[in-house]
Amino acid sequence: TLDKAVIARYKKGEKHFEVLVDPYKSREFKQGKKIEVDDLIAAPDIFLDSAKGKKAPEEDLMQVFGSTDYKKIVPVILEKGEIQLTTEQKREMQEERKRQILGLISRSAVDPRTHTPHPLNRLEKVFNETHYHVDIFKSPESQVDEVLKLMKKILPIKMEVVTIAVHVNAMQAGKAVGYLHTLKRLKEQWGDDGSYYCIIELPAGLQPDFEDKINKITHGEAEFKVIERK
Repeated sequence: TLDKAVIARYKKGEKHFEVLVDPYKSREFKQGKKIEVDDLIAAPDIFLDSAKGKKAPEEDLMQVFGSTDYKKIVPVILEKGEIQLTTEQKREMQEERKRQILGLISRSAVDPRTHTPHPLNRLEKVFNETHYHVDIFKSPESQVDEVLKLMKKILPIKMEVVTIAVHVNAMQAGKAVGYLHTLKRLKEQWGDDGSYYCIIELPAGLQPDFEDKINKITHGEAEFKVIERK
């Protein structure tokens, strides 16, 4: 809607263009997500000055974009221009992106001395101490390495993957297999007695939750053995 839209601006030489867009969907578009142009915009108009309602002349559009079709012009403005977010929108997006980055790190981050996962609140405290500037227009995945580099100066961190052998007896196997099949299995085998054995690989930070989940499903009758940490 117009009242929630923000301005996306693009300048080419002396020519200046504006379009009214959805701030959140436009950010996703800039990150590479495929979104229909009509879902990005609040109005199908290309402006010289959106505040005054002054539209761009067709000859300017043809000169710069080679078209007067807003569906061809809007993607160019978003890709090459800037989105004018409000302070509150920036703050909200940065918090969201920070949570996503921390979520990715917490999945695999362990203390290399003990191989135990770092609690999320500890990771967040260290993240804040790095004073890393979260880029709301970059994916969380693309920022993890830089964040980790800064966090390692403060806290011992290793991104670890663990390989675990799991054995479930015949009585509990049927209940456990459904969940185990949602995970990355390197090997699985059914015993002649109906028991189930598999080797799974998962981010080390998820190991406690994984074992807790299996223990609840099997009423504590599953057996675990860590085969490898890497």
